[in-house]
Amino acid sequence: QALRERLGGDGLWVGPEPVSAPCVAPGALKTLLGREVMHAFFDARRGCDVAALAALSGTLRAGSWLVLLTPPFADWPTRADEDSLRWSDTPDPIVTPNFVHRCCRQFIADPEVLLWRQSDRPRFPLTAPRPDWHPADGRPQAEQAAILEQLIRLPPGIAAVTAERGRGKSALAGMLLRQLGGEAIVTAPTRSAVEVLASFAGETLRFMAPDALLASKEKAAWLIVDEAAAIPAPLLRQLVSRFPRTLLTTTVQGYEGTGRGFLLKFCASLPHLQSFTLSAPIRWAAGCPLESAISQLLIFNDEAFRDAPMGELALEAVNQSCWQTQPALPEAMYQLLSGAHYRTSPLDLRRMMDAPGQAFRCARTGGAVAGAIRVAEQNPGAVVVAIICDRGDRYLSTGVFGEEHFSQGAGI
Repeated sequence: QALRERLGGDGLWVGPEPVSAPCVAPGALKTLLGREVMHAFFDARRGCDVAALAALSGTLRAGSWLVLLTPPFADWPTRADEDSLRWSDTPDPIVTPNFVHRCCRQFIADPEVLLWRQSDRPRFPLTAPRPDWHPADGRPQAEQAAILEQLIRLPPGIAAVTAERGRGKSALAGMLLRQLGGEAIVTAPTRSAVEVLASFAGETLRFMAPDALLASKEKAAWLIVDEAAAIPAPLLRQLVSRFPRTLLTTTVQGYEGTGRGFLLKFCASLPHLQSFTLSAPIRWAAGCPLESAISQLLIFNDEAFRDAPMGELALEAVNQSCWQTQPALPEAMYQLLSGAHYRTSPLDLRRMMDAPGQAFRCARTGGAVAGAIRVAEQNPGAVVVAIICDRGDRYLSTGVFGEEHFSQGAGI
């Protein structure tokens, strides 16, 4: 509390117990997507909502601190996590040792994390030299300017701009809207999600909620959909069919429940789609230690499907204990599943790490993971295959298989 007062700024507090404003419960944090804050405090002592933690990190401006409160590291692995009720399919909270050990191991090893244990002196981050950086001045950055020029000349059709959080997608959409001079309708999962877009659009913003827009007879030369992957695909498909030109912007990053699957599953089905990507961070400097820490903790760098698997396949069972004994293997499996699936979120990672009643198989070739299966118990004598992915041809399938498919030597 004293640190919060000393730092100043917005000092947003996220936790299950309300404190002095501004504060919000983890489950309500999605209402803040599209906004920016200075300094934030996340109370994870009773449970850790990783989706909220990641979303919170994406709202912070350059120069911010994200302060995470956890139980003592010695006790944390044996404490029940109240957030597990949302993803573990258990009637009571469970302990989550694999996730907790990952957190502790990373926080201890990362020299750019300030680690402050109660009754001990804090370990301050190393002051690594960094290049000078200045915030954006409101004018298009180089990548944005190049894309804007192409969007203005876009023939009838659909364009998609994807990027990780903080790369200027919403700002780009606002700049386009300003140049269009009101010839566009903007929609997004929530009105608050377009605050950044609105700040660049000036007075030309014309917003309608997706369901209201679909029910109306409104027309415009352009439809701009901010955070498009957070809108259900059937609804999104109907919306884009109504307008001669559409710009879709979305975050290709796990905490918003999308992942690379938005490109593979939705955008790939659109004819004549023009796809653009923003890579340079704008809200903060390249090499941001907070972005790096959260990305590493929650494995946001998913499989990019650049290399097809070669050679003979070896099938093997993978236990949840591998997260502590050989973490590189389950990490590679998760990256493969996350990259191929449309609606991956950090809850899937927590479920894979610690939820009971699961089994895993992987196929490896040439030292790399070529396929992954997650199975979950449903009833005696049967299992549900949650997802099968073959990296070679981006094959994705789900189905129910009897236990005979997993008998010794049977494979699948």
